[in-house]
Amino acid sequence: MATGAHVERLRTSWVWLAVLGAISLIGGILALFNPFAATLAAVLLAGWTFLLFGVGQLIQAFRITGWSGFLWSLLLGLLTAAVGISLLFNPVAGALSLTMLVAVLFLVLGVVKIMYGFSLRPISGWGFAVLSGVISLLLGIMIIADYPWSATTILGILLAVELLSNGIFLLIVAFGLRKV
Repeated sequence: MATGAHVERLRTSWVWLAVLGAISLIGGILALFNPFAATLAAVLLAGWTFLLFGVGQLIQAFRITGWSGFLWSLLLGLLTAAVGISLLFNPVAGALSLTMLVAVLFLVLGVVKIMYGFSLRPISGWGFAVLSGVISLLLGIMIIADYPWSATTILGILLAVELLSNGIFLLIVAFGLRKV
């Protein structure tokens, strides 16, 4: 439960949330207009994330001396940094790899959600879990059916949908807070 002070701070943050929502919406619209550029941006963002995580892991590995997990920590840092460098230096190949990963993820999530939905029977709404699973499964199949061409746009489209969804969410919360 929010106290009066927390509510007041939330209320005064509505402008900031509205600006973030607008930026996210604009980014989503731009990503929809050029999904290839958005795909490359998503790959580069993933590359930098992997590289920074890998470097951080390497630093952490060397900060703890005499640790029995040093070799594993070092290996994790090296592999993660290598993935980041690979994505940064060859974003097109990275888009291919990440697109296949997304397709497999959709397929696995689809099967799991379908099985989960059937396990919920006869609870009301179990069919929606099955439907969500079927949609995930179909998305995975569509990505694989159009592979490698889907790699030029799918990550950008997914990024656009996420940015649009995030922007709408932030604007709704912002305007709700303005009325508090």
